[in-house]
Amino acid sequence: MQSNFGKFNYHEEERERQHFFVLCRCKLMAEEPVNVNEFQELARQALPKMYYDYYTGGAEDQHTLKENVEAFSRIIIRPRILVDVSKIDMSTTILGHKTSAPIMIAPTAMHKLAHHEGEVATARGAAACDIIMGLSYMSTCTVEEVASSCNAVRFFQMYVYKRRDITALMVHRAEKNGFGAIILTADTPRLGRREADIKNKMIAPQLKNFEGLISTEYVSDKGSNIEALAAVTFDASLCWKDIEWLKSITKLPILIKGVLTSEDAIKAIEAGVAGIIVSNHGARQLDYAPATISVLEEVVHAVQGKVPVFFDGGVRRGTDIFKALALGAKAVLIGRAVIYGLAAKGEVGVKQVIQMLRDELELTMALSGCCSVEDITRSHVITEKERFICRM
Repeated sequence: MQSNFGKFNYHEEERERQHFFVLCRCKLMAEEPVNVNEFQELARQALPKMYYDYYTGGAEDQHTLKENVEAFSRIIIRPRILVDVSKIDMSTTILGHKTSAPIMIAPTAMHKLAHHEGEVATARGAAACDIIMGLSYMSTCTVEEVASSCNAVRFFQMYVYKRRDITALMVHRAEKNGFGAIILTADTPRLGRREADIKNKMIAPQLKNFEGLISTEYVSDKGSNIEALAAVTFDASLCWKDIEWLKSITKLPILIKGVLTSEDAIKAIEAGVAGIIVSNHGARQLDYAPATISVLEEVVHAVQGKVPVFFDGGVRRGTDIFKALALGAKAVLIGRAVIYGLAAKGEVGVKQVIQMLRDELELTMALSGCCSVEDITRSHVITEKERFICRM
């Protein structure tokens, strides 16, 4: 494994990619998508195969990737009728921040591979829709660039590097630039086997947040440069006691992302986190881990209302959001859906995707007899397990 300086001209590749994007977007302008799945097709047409595969791919056989989406179809909504739904209020409060809907943008890496404005365009889309954005540790725009681009409420997602001084510096930069919380991704001691990236020899460009600190450009004879980067930088020794270290270097509330079991939910509460994100990393880590919607309720029951529980994984419809809220989530995070909008139409596409999901959620609430998110209760859904028990 060696540094890749001089072997890959990122700026030249960027110019060629943006020329390609412009040609594709001219073709796509006449095709107005009506749902997230159609935005995915526009993204496929707009992106080079390497980058499309990077954003859409999962680990190994991609069983969990499929299940994250398909598991929603096995949950049935129980609508209530003759309720006055002439006014629907989707607003909620997340860690003290008022937001227009129980939707957050999940932290996803390297947005400039999808659009030349990168995370700045995503942040502006979030601000326009009055929702919270999670900024990835692996972003292609700096913390400062995103913070100065708009007035969106922002949370900063982080990995813990072997060099803890770099991690501490990034946390301090986020705090200095007005980020409202830290999201600790805890399910990545090593990177999952993402076979599309290996086949494509996925390129990891130098990430601006780390310029002058560490090189993020690596090559590997095993395929994915992203995997090579993670192997060099990520701290596989990270464990529960390190939550205390993180709390000691920041005053920001800490959300832990990657919880899938009641046991870990209880440990997270004991560690003093401010919230839990039920997530399997977009099915990019451990294949055959459970679909997140299938374990959400287990985590909610374990937490017993002590901290808010958020949901991440497979959301493509407003009905999916409704189901997650009914099973106890405070809000949902959307990742790939936002990337699809960004790839197809930049900031405008981000706003359109968010608005689509808000509109679909509003309609679902109206047709289910719910005037506010607080009205969405466990009685509004039937899970596959419950249907099975009823048949016994």
